[in-house]
Amino acid sequence: MKNVTDSFVSLGHWPSAGSFGFNTDILATNPINLSVVLGVLIFFGKGVCASCLLSDLLDNRKQRILNTIRNSEELREGAIEQLEKARSRLRKVETEAEQFRVNGYSEIEREKLNLINSTYKTLEQLENYKNETIQFEQQRAINQVRQRVFQQALRGALGTLNSCLNNELHLRTISANIGMLGTMKEITD
Repeated sequence: MKNVTDSFVSLGHWPSAGSFGFNTDILATNPINLSVVLGVLIFFGKGVCASCLLSDLLDNRKQRILNTIRNSEELREGAIEQLEKARSRLRKVETEAEQFRVNGYSEIEREKLNLINSTYKTLEQLENYKNETIQFEQQRAINQVRQRVFQQALRGALGTLNSCLNNELHLRTISANIGMLGTMKEITD
């Protein structure tokens, strides 16, 4: 006990301006610490056993740990549920994307066929137009040739008539034609 009182007395003799230091005297420091802790326990823990206090502390700590684990499990389950929802949405989006891709290919094929058919019809119309143009040009060429042949034949006939006709034959031809016109006039009246 004398050591305990000496320790308290030595506390009062510490220099105020000095620095703190290590007290290496085990007998002097441990009994003081133990006496303070025991004094506090006895003063505040009257009627409470140390094992009950420790048991309560451990139970509280255990309860907090269990609550933390429970909260973690709930968060984990929520995360798993969100993950499953996200996977479901991903599958749905992938399915829709596949449908769009398939529909896009179908649409491309339809447009390709429409373009081919349209091009075929346009080519057919151009072919018909070309054939009509060729026929028209052939007919025009034939008509030009006929006109030239007719003009040459007419020139040749006029040349022959002019060389063969003399005034007397010419007058007889004119009289015969006038007679024919007169007969035609009587028939029509």
